[in-house]
Amino acid sequence: MKRPPTRILVLHGPNLDLLGEREPEVYGTITLARLDAMLRRHARTRGALLRIFQDNCEGSLIDLIHEHRRWAQAIVFNPGAYAHYSYALRDAVAAVGLPTSEVHLSDVRKREPFRRRSVIAPVCLAAISGRGVGSYLAAIDRLAEALRKGSQPLKMRNLRPA
Repeated sequence: MKRPPTRILVLHGPNLDLLGEREPEVYGTITLARLDAMLRRHARTRGALLRIFQDNCEGSLIDLIHEHRRWAQAIVFNPGAYAHYSYALRDAVAAVGLPTSEVHLSDVRKREPFRRRSVIAPVCLAAISGRGVGSYLAAIDRLAEALRKGSQPLKMRNLRPA
């Protein structure tokens, strides 16, 4: 009997629509369309189905989290700069209670001091940064594998204080 696909919501936050143009020395040259295609291909090999969205607006990202809370089994979320101050997005992730991985293309720990602190990470299962596209791929792998095993319920863990 074939197992139904793991359903993962992928959210790209502000300025990610400019991938390939915006600071390629930091974010690389891949475009958002190419990134999304890579994620879909990768997810298929892991038995996962993705719904992918990009939005520059905090409220729209919150709406997407709310709207997909019953469809998705997990979230891969690149909140961009919202990671550093959006308690509203943090609360949305916490409210839906889905296992979430915060991802960033660049290594936020090696960048400006304001980027080193995330208010969203404490309500996430994991925070992965500095691997470029690999940050997203690792998040998909971890979430899909954990959900597939299903031996223990996934719980959010406090990665670092907000």
